[in-house]
Amino acid sequence: MRFLLPPIPSGWKQLLTNQVNSHRYRALEMFLDREATAGETILPPSQDIYAALHNTPYEKVKVLLLGQDPYHTPGMAHGLCFSVRPHVPVVPPSLRNIYRELRDDVGCRIPNNGCLMPWARQGVLMLNTVLTVRAHAANSHRRRGWEAVTDRIFEVVNAKPSRVVFVLWGVEAKKKQALITAAQHVVISCAHPSPLSARKFFGSRCFSQVNRALTEANLKPIDWQIPDL
Repeated sequence: MRFLLPPIPSGWKQLLTNQVNSHRYRALEMFLDREATAGETILPPSQDIYAALHNTPYEKVKVLLLGQDPYHTPGMAHGLCFSVRPHVPVVPPSLRNIYRELRDDVGCRIPNNGCLMPWARQGVLMLNTVLTVRAHAANSHRRRGWEAVTDRIFEVVNAKPSRVVFVLWGVEAKKKQALITAAQHVVISCAHPSPLSARKFFGSRCFSQVNRALTEANLKPIDWQIPDL
């Protein structure tokens, strides 16, 4: 095949072995190969598809923030939900709304970039429901097999004995809530920060709720401030 998914990061690999060895995973890889063979651009670039897992090892996960699928404009997506590469000149609308709520909720200054990597490094697993997309075609890789992979990630995070705060924004994200069954975890859900639903997202105070849930479990809260470049 001309397109091969990159290796799962080592700390996650054993937890996802059955999924990666399944027929559905091979079918997903074959679909992506057909897309590439047809000349379609797959986003994010192959090396970034598992960036969320690379940047937040399993043992460090204390928040799981779920998005939908990657940005479909080339040069933006780099494998972390809602985040864009550091030097993307225009912050996407949903992320602008996230920054506005951060300012109103916990007093964060609005930064001059949209790279959310500092959150990932603090234990925020920044996952999308679907990990790839065809350039310029939102939701084009839905129902091709990624949902089974991300369901399994939810299941192994749910199995962690320490508290994890699951942040579910919007209808699609809330579909994963049935996978969160352990009593020690906390679910925070509200409207999606998209301009289409931001009116209901504003005032949700998700970020202070996350930190309250972490400190209640004697876990270090997240420093939500994204530094300027």
